[in-house]
Amino acid sequence: MASKHTPGERIAELCKTYAVSRETLAERSGIPVELIRRIEEEGHIPDLAPLVKISRALGVRLGTLLDDHEELGPVITRAGKAGDIARFITGVPDSKPRTGAHQGFSFHALAADKNSRHMEPFIVDIEPDAEQEKSTHEGEEFIYILSGSLSLEYGAESYVLNQGDSVYYDSIVAHRVLSGDAKPVRILAVIYTPV
Repeated sequence: MASKHTPGERIAELCKTYAVSRETLAERSGIPVELIRRIEEEGHIPDLAPLVKISRALGVRLGTLLDDHEELGPVITRAGKAGDIARFITGVPDSKPRTGAHQGFSFHALAADKNSRHMEPFIVDIEPDAEQEKSTHEGEEFIYILSGSLSLEYGAESYVLNQGDSVYYDSIVAHRVLSGDAKPVRILAVIYTPV
């Protein structure tokens, strides 16, 4: 679905997506139909109170109506089109620089433009020399091994996962992932963070 740039355009697109008529939206939000029409068709920007009521009636956060660069509907990433969101030579701060073209972690975002997302899906390439410190944060993670062998250190335990294996864990426990056999690893990683 195309990105929209004004609250009115985003409201109209949401109504179309959710099959909500202008009259139904007016009834649910308590906002007069004429005001909704002006917002959608004339680009009228009311104060925040009507927009808050409209966003609640549509079941979206207020930011959904105000953001101008994110997708409202599904975000489809075609094969080979995942964007590089970040590359880390190493996850360890202040480590000595390394040489070579393929080092560290490469994260390829699969849903960077999805509005109001609570999950972050990535394809992650982990090189044999990649390093990172254990991390801990709120949320949950799911990893599926696409190719290679992954070493997962989780709390005091260590696990080796191979192609086709998966793991789901609470991110609050200290964890890190590395190559399990000194060869490159490719994984699908989904990180969920509570609102």
